[in-house]
Amino acid sequence: MRERKKQLTYQAVSDAAIALFLERGFDKVSVAEVAAAADISKPTLFRYFPAKEDLVLHRFADHEDESARVVAARPAGESPLDALHRHFLDGLDRRDPVTGLCDAPEVLAFMRLLYGTPALVARMYAYQGRSEAALADALGGGLPARLAAGQIVAVLRILALDNWRRIDAGESADAVRVGAARAADAAFAQLRTGLDAAARTDPDAATDG
Repeated sequence: MRERKKQLTYQAVSDAAIALFLERGFDKVSVAEVAAAADISKPTLFRYFPAKEDLVLHRFADHEDESARVVAARPAGESPLDALHRHFLDGLDRRDPVTGLCDAPEVLAFMRLLYGTPALVARMYAYQGRSEAALADALGGGLPARLAAGQIVAVLRILALDNWRRIDAGESADAVRVGAARAADAAFAQLRTGLDAAARTDPDAATDG
């Protein structure tokens, strides 16, 4: 019950903050104003969210170790890359905002806030660093696992950003879906075969259509 209450408080404070940020802009809202809107003290807010940026990026917290969990829970005989590839394609089908393929108005507003605020973009890299560390552990640890995790997390980020940019430019999620899946297939093929093979591939082939 204590943990559930804590999670509800996290969500309530984050929701109050994001509503203010969307209305007035991230840089124009103070932490004190967020605390007042959430009906808590400023010191209490900082116990839940160490930095102002975390009020927004809290929504990504559940995804920090997502890739690691996918690898750990994969069926016997399935490779880590195959499991992550399958999971990303499933996310496209579900229009999971983490894949960038979601055109729900509230998600579009949130993503515009995120990518339009340099402080939030910079803070997001810290979250991605923790994702890399968790995935590297799931892959067995050591330098080879860290190198692989860094490449995989970068691929997932770039795929999601490309999808988001197309949708932000006015395309629907349904219209982007086929190209997004094709790009994911090409990206994971590149991970499997390495950069030498990628250098011999037409760079526009994965995104045509």
